[in-house]
Amino acid sequence: MAHDTLKDEARPKPQETAVEDKPTVVLTGASRGIGHATVKRFSGEGWRIITCSREVVPEDCKRDPNWTHHITADLADPTDSERFVAHANEILGQRGLQALVNNAAVSPKTPFKERLGCLNGDIADWRWVFELNFFAPLALARGFAVPLRRGKGCIVNITSIAGHVIHPFAGSAYSTSKAALSALTRELAVEMAQLGIRVNAVAPGEIETAMIGPEYETLIPRIPMQRMGTPDEVAGAVFRLCTPDFGYVTGTEIFVTGGQHLY
Repeated sequence: MAHDTLKDEARPKPQETAVEDKPTVVLTGASRGIGHATVKRFSGEGWRIITCSREVVPEDCKRDPNWTHHITADLADPTDSERFVAHANEILGQRGLQALVNNAAVSPKTPFKERLGCLNGDIADWRWVFELNFFAPLALARGFAVPLRRGKGCIVNITSIAGHVIHPFAGSAYSTSKAALSALTRELAVEMAQLGIRVNAVAPGEIETAMIGPEYETLIPRIPMQRMGTPDEVAGAVFRLCTPDFGYVTGTEIFVTGGQHLY
């Protein structure tokens, strides 16, 4: 995405006067799947929401009174990432930020849906994957550190079961980037604890989204709960990590896998 396409789809809200009293979450990769379900969960709990994705907000979501800003940006582009952080910080002003959810990610496939391993595919694709899946969360954690400290907030990184076991469909670049994000979660948790910021991760397993194809049905026998998870179940784990119920939890990775990670 070109740098000059970074834009904010802010919409006047009927409850605009009450925005100051609401906790705020910044969430990336919000246009579909787990990200979209997480937006709906936070909105349902009365949070103010600032989102980012490469795509525009679906029309039916523009009526959400809590979804105050959506910034279209490509976080795989470091310049776009910097612009997004600057723009979102302008929106926040002097208000604190209560949660940052790093959900945006990419997993490239071949035209024939062949798994991309370590020895096939373009090495440039690895850099692209790591730019979005690893470096963007790091840049956003640094870029929002001040408002997160001000808001006594937390960070939730969306990792993956593929970062812990060899997955039959997830490519090596995706898997290793998620493993790196798990390690980054621990490192950030230690450093940001000094700022009063908690950092945790949620690792989904097989979740029923538009990205899941018929081939994933073969994985169900490997899941102790004998079913795939839903985006709402992942969203629930993300939301709870951002509440006082988990106020003494940091550096933890929660597996939302139906037990699949136990094998």
